[in-house]
Amino acid sequence: MLNESDIAALWISVRLALITTLILLLFGTPLAWWLAHSRGRVKIIIEAIVSLPLVLPPTVLGFYLLLLLGAQGPIGGLFISLGGDAPVFRFSGLVIGSVLYSLPFVVQPLRDSFAMQSPRLLEAAATLHASPLDRFFSIAMPLARHGFLTASVLGFAHTIGEFGVVLMIGGNIPGQTQVLSIAIYDHVESLEYAQAHWLAGGLLLLSFAMLLGVYSVNQHLKPGRRA
Repeated sequence: MLNESDIAALWISVRLALITTLILLLFGTPLAWWLAHSRGRVKIIIEAIVSLPLVLPPTVLGFYLLLLLGAQGPIGGLFISLGGDAPVFRFSGLVIGSVLYSLPFVVQPLRDSFAMQSPRLLEAAATLHASPLDRFFSIAMPLARHGFLTASVLGFAHTIGEFGVVLMIGGNIPGQTQVLSIAIYDHVESLEYAQAHWLAGGLLLLSFAMLLGVYSVNQHLKPGRRA
């Protein structure tokens, strides 16, 4: 059964995943739209930066974030100079690391959804004097609902399962920065396999259920599918 520390790790993980997903949807949507329609040379560089967490070892990203966000780093030092605390070994540091590490899992599905849309629909709306924002919110976003669903689930699930990045910049502080993946590692290291099974099995079922739900909904919402 879950103990008090495990429940705290569950709550921290869920809260972290929700906040990270919301931030990525907010800032990743305009980025994905730009990547889907830009034709400049800078696009290739930005795409490579966005996709970097897919191939970069989590500990590498976590190490450089630790240097940047620490008390002696430029960003951490700025926080301190403004009267705050350096984000490392705090929940705010987990959020920063999670946003960067889960970035491609949200941006790429959105970019693909926007790229597949017919430009004729937006052009037709423009001839009716619809503003760019109106065209985006009334046409582009509804058409990209599959992408938004996939991006939300992938971003949430990927954040729930993070280990290397959050361990590097958040440490392993029970009730503060200890997430589920680290709690599982602690149980295994202590040979507490029964508790590790509860957490690992729950994550396995949750991940499978979320992915199954996404694929089922997307299959049901495919254009031309008969009810």
